[in-house]
This record gives sequence, structure tokens and C-alpha cells, in this order.
Amino acid sequence: MSSLNFSRKARRRKSSVWDSYAPPFDQMAKRFFGRSFSWAWLACIPLALVIVATWNTAAHAQEDAITPENVQFVLDNIWVLIAAILVIFMNAGFGMLETGFCRQKNAVNILSKNLIVFALATLSFWAIGFGLMFNEATPVLGLGNFFLSGLSADEPYAGNLTAPVFFLFQAAFAGTAATIVSGAVAERIKFVDFIIFSILLTAISYPITGHWVWSGNGWLGALPTGGFSDFAGSTVVHSVGGWAALCGAAILGPRIGKYQDGQINAIPGHNMSIATLGCLILWIGWFGFNPGSELAADAAVPYIAVTTNLSAAAGGVAATFTAWMMSGKPDLSMIINGILAGLVGITAGCAGVGFFGAVIIGLISGVLVVFSVGFFDSIKIDDPVGAVSVHLVCGMWGTLAVGLFDTSAGLFYGGGIGQLISQVIGIVAIGLFTVVFSSIVWTILKSAFGLRVSAEEELKGLDIGEHGMEAYSGFLKDTSDMGGVA
Repeated sequence: MSSLNFSRKARRRKSSVWDSYAPPFDQMAKRFFGRSFSWAWLACIPLALVIVATWNTAAHAQEDAITPENVQFVLDNIWVLIAAILVIFMNAGFGMLETGFCRQKNAVNILSKNLIVFALATLSFWAIGFGLMFNEATPVLGLGNFFLSGLSADEPYAGNLTAPVFFLFQAAFAGTAATIVSGAVAERIKFVDFIIFSILLTAISYPITGHWVWSGNGWLGALPTGGFSDFAGSTVVHSVGGWAALCGAAILGPRIGKYQDGQINAIPGHNMSIATLGCLILWIGWFGFNPGSELAADAAVPYIAVTTNLSAAAGGVAATFTAWMMSGKPDLSMIINGILAGLVGITAGCAGVGFFGAVIIGLISGVLVVFSVGFFDSIKIDDPVGAVSVHLVCGMWGTLAVGLFDTSAGLFYGGGIGQLISQVIGIVAIGLFTVVFSSIVWTILKSAFGLRVSAEEELKGLDIGEHGMEAYSGFLKDTSDMGGVA
């Protein structure tokens, strides 16, 4: 007998033994279905019934939960969260741009400032700034919701946005205002002074002026001439950073060797490659900055993206040809600053101007930035990266342009002069407050800590003096009073 036949007979004997001892229910199932069922299979019947019932109930519940309103709520929050991440990533662009425009011996210092400033801005804006800016206690400033207290984490707070998403987006803007200052005071400011100023700017000054425009009950937003309009922050963010930077650069004084014997001496940056990459990162980040300020995922978002891009492109072209005509060469640093000038210029009106208006705003911004850089050099305001020209001058121009090119309220579109008057009032009010605040803080810091590093430390480089390290260890670096890499 083969082993195969033996195993078959063994299985038949085993089955016969099991059948003789099968319980009554199994015997009934055998008679009803015509075959024997194991207990495991029989247990699957009620389990399957439970699964079907549960699935049916869940499907009905899901149908009830998916409504157009709920879908829009989720989309709005996800889009603004992505936009916030893009704006936060702009810190990388600022860091690379400023580092490339400055000298090798100060690279670690500039990178450190651009990295720590967002951390500082996040904490100070969370603790104080957000409450001052968006709590609607008075038309001048908010007086509540400090540390985000009293705000629900999952209920709509600003339109469809929850408080955490709205806070993160606004904290990214606060960090941008502080980062603007970094470039203008680069290569000679003490690290501790910059840290203290950044905290005070993002906790107090920026939130107060921002409250006047974006809180919902700020006095500038309620002007009888039409209400000051700054969609994404040409003045609220960029001009505020520009005014603070101008005050800091003026009080600090120029870098050693910048102005000698009545001459303006160029101090070239050490790495235009990373400066160019920084510009491109900022350009991409601006698609979070401006379209994200719609605070919703709707049809206006792509429109705002297009006006933003058109103005940036026009600014880069205009600055290139303006500098080319003036110096005989197309200057890469002016191409970079022209693109940024166009981006800053369109920020206030990106949602309300037409495509041709966006191009005109960008063209004028590109021309302005070239002449502005020359102007500030002529009055011996040393701005290593052109931050004041890009953010302050073009920020003011972009804000004024709303009163001219806005398709519903602009002067050139039949809206009268009311909006333009509101824009002027807003620029002056925010500028005056920021200048007074910044000048007081810079002066106190200068008296308390000595705002500027020593001449020896400046010549040697802030990387060693302030941080005890080098960005390019082992490479020869320049320690003269001017120039780039030796």
C-alpha cells in the first residue's frame, strides 16, 4: 500500500470519527446545506453580518459629513498651511541672498541671524505679538489672546481658517519683517543687539501697526477716504522692515572702507551663485506670500499668482536695462534686486490690479530700486544688500500704486482720489511710528551694549569674533577694509 493511499484512508477515518461526535448544530447544518461545516466557518456568518451593518452605517455617516462647506473648510486650511510653509522657506532665500552679497568672513554671522530670527519671531509673536495684532480690543492695538489663549484649535477663527493655521501664516510674516533688517545692518552689528531688536520688532512694533490695517477694526482700515488697503503687506511687512533697517543702518554707520576720500567704494559679495539661488527661492516663496494672503482656496489665488509673477518679471527686466544704461554692463546684483523690487511692489495690490497694471508696477519698481541704491550711497547710508531700496522704497511705491491701479478704487480706473489719500495716510502713519520706535530701541541698544563690533573684529570678520567659526574653514579670506575674497 502506498503512503498516499494510506494518508487518504487516514483522513477518511478521521472524518468519520469527527462526524460521530459532531454536536447537534453541526449535524443540522450538514443536513440543511448538504455538507459538514467547521465551527470557524459558522462563526464567520454573524461576523459578516456585523461588518456589513457597520460598513453601511459608516457610509451613511460619511455622506452626512462630506458637505461643500466642510470640503471648503479643509481646502482653505490646507492651502494656507502650504502657503505658510512657502513663506517660512523664504528665510532660506534671505539667508542665501544676504550671505552671497556680503563677504566670506561674515557668512556664518549672516546665516546665524537669518536662521535664529524666525525662531525668535515665532516665540515673540506667539507670546505677545499675535494678541496685539489681531485681538479687536481697540482700533489702536489688541489686548488679549496672548500665548494664543482663549482660542479654539479646531473652530474657524479668521474666515474658514482655524487659529493655529492663521497664527502660523502670520508668524511667517512677522519673521519676514525682522529678516529684512538683517541685510541692511550686516557685517558690523553685534549679534546680541540684533537678537534683542528682532524680538521687540516682532513682539511690539510690527503687531501694533499691523493691527491698524489687518485686525478687522484698526483705525487705518476704517479711514473715511476709503480705508487703507495693503493686501499682502507692501507697507505692513516690507516698509516696516525697511524703515527699521534704515534706522539701524544710519545709527550704526557705514562699514569700514565703504566711503573714503569722498568716494563710494564697492564692496563686492563673495558668492553671487548662492545670491542668485536665494533670489529664486524668494520668488517661489512669494507665491505663498501673496496668494496665501487670500486666506482661502478660491479662484482669486491663481489670479494673484499671475499678477505677482508679472510684476517680478517686469521688475527684473527694468532693473537690468536701467543699470545697463547707467554703467554699461548688465549687473547681476541689480537683476536680483529688480526681481525682488517687483515682488515687493505688487504685494499691496496683487489682488486688485489688472495684468497690465501689475506689469507697470513692476517696471517702475525695477527702475526705482536702481536709483534708490545710488541715492542711499550718496548720503552714506551703507546697505550691503539693498534691503532699504527693495523693501522700503518699493514697498511705499507699491502701496501708493493701489490708489492708482486698483481696478475698483484706483484713480486711473475712475475710483477718484479717496483711495490714494488713504494710502498716503497709511504710509506716513506706519512709517512715523516705526521710525520713532526703531530709533529709540537702536539708541538704547547702542548705549547699553555698544551696537557695533570693534574695528579690529570688523576687519577680521564677525564669523571669528562673534561665533568662533568660519563658513569656509581652510580657505584664505580677505581681512582688508574693503573688497571680497582675497
